[in-house]
Amino acid sequence: MANDLYPAYPPDLTAEQEAYLLTNVKDWSIAHGLAVRPTPAYVPTKQDPSGALATTAPVTLFPSLFPRVCFEQAKGVATAYNELYSAIASDEGWLKGTVEELLEIDDFIAQLWKVHLKVKEEGDVQDLSLGLFRSDYMVHIDPTDSSAKPSVKQVEFNTIASSFGGLSTQVSALHKHLRSIDAYHDSTASTSTDDALPDATSVPKLAEAMALAHRAYGPSSSALPTCVIFLVQDPERNVFDQRHVEYALNTNHGVRTFRLPFQRILDDTALDPDRKLLYTPPHSPSKSYEVTLLYFRAGYSPDEYKSDRDWHARLHLERSAAIKCPSILTQLAGTKKVQQVLATPQSPHLKHFLPNENQAAAVLRTFAPIYPMDKSPAGLEARRLAQNPSAATRFVLKPQREGGGNNIYRSSIPQFLKSTPESHWPAHILMEMIEPPAQKNSIFRNGEVATGGVICELGVYGACLWRSGVVNGERRGREVVENFEAGYLLRTKGMGSEEGGVAAGFGSVDSVCLVDV
Repeated sequence: MANDLYPAYPPDLTAEQEAYLLTNVKDWSIAHGLAVRPTPAYVPTKQDPSGALATTAPVTLFPSLFPRVCFEQAKGVATAYNELYSAIASDEGWLKGTVEELLEIDDFIAQLWKVHLKVKEEGDVQDLSLGLFRSDYMVHIDPTDSSAKPSVKQVEFNTIASSFGGLSTQVSALHKHLRSIDAYHDSTASTSTDDALPDATSVPKLAEAMALAHRAYGPSSSALPTCVIFLVQDPERNVFDQRHVEYALNTNHGVRTFRLPFQRILDDTALDPDRKLLYTPPHSPSKSYEVTLLYFRAGYSPDEYKSDRDWHARLHLERSAAIKCPSILTQLAGTKKVQQVLATPQSPHLKHFLPNENQAAAVLRTFAPIYPMDKSPAGLEARRLAQNPSAATRFVLKPQREGGGNNIYRSSIPQFLKSTPESHWPAHILMEMIEPPAQKNSIFRNGEVATGGVICELGVYGACLWRSGVVNGERRGREVVENFEAGYLLRTKGMGSEEGGVAAGFGSVDSVCLVDV
């Protein structure tokens, strides 16, 4: 880690100053929905059998320092990344050639591909797709170059269930509120201007994108009222994050929304003869709605597909005329394998999808070196490095999974490979570790404060609505209808944790304090 990029920060607080700060963090957070359902480890289920309690989301007490030039770099490539991944998701032939390497070694990917093929055989009835993406970055300073300047390097690109857009807006507002009531010590000069604390606009922008898709679907052809479905896990600890976007969609755009648990898809929905998706709320069985948009906050993990019924449910949704966010092809475009193919040094694929040289160059600058774990020349070199205990300390091994807790880091990689059949190695990618600058902060989680070194990960949201594919036998080229950057998220974790997932119990939500370095 680089140790001299940032000034000394945050300030030390007296006991009285910290008590004042914490009181306001706790009260403001609950009053404004910066909250999660507590874990059973924090509040035992027997003490909250109805799941009625909420607690402050894991949050930093101070906004974390972040280089302004890096923040602007990450936001500046958002629309290029939207263009890139909408193009990949629209190129079934290219995706097939990339994903098929995983079909025999990753059953989850294979099952998703089977669903796609079944819909393709029958014929798709919806050519619109919505992507609510999040591209995650860390500040990187080359440790081998004493004159290196900070830049952002991409950790991963998320095409499904890109979470924490709701809470990111709230934590940004929290930190501004704390500054306004002098909860920060006078020496916290870095937070003294609005310019240093940019608003996180993810809630209004994500809701706007969903409203645009809802309107693009057009009027109901079934004479029924229309709605947007949030497909969710049940139970869901991170419910308030989702609710902020849901409420904004309803209040600001007049769009009716419902939450549909993944396990109830076949119970509460049906397809009419034109494959319009109809939803009947269990609480109001005499009324049905035509679904314009399916927003997936579930269905991204193999753990959710417990039986053939669950896969039938996913096919049921994919066959429908509702706009999917994301479609299965868009979900598959977000696999680590695709990221590796794009980012492998000297790869030609980026320019194929981004013919605009300036866009391609800007995206390329955000790539960290990534290698396959197959038997290609690059893959054989990656295998050699990954099995070498000394060399492996520079890398992270990633499977084709979303959410925290899945990666294998540094010195743990060789032993993991020893215990994993070699035939399964290609289901992973090997990525060089990003080296962020050192800094400190305090994280408030489950009623306790932990202070020390932290690592920050910036997520930039992107919204893209496009047309592509074959509908009712008519082949159409890709047409981007809407494409815009949709706010940001900062997640911060203690240096002792390799993972950064907030819901998985590793990280905290944060906001940026921009500094010129």
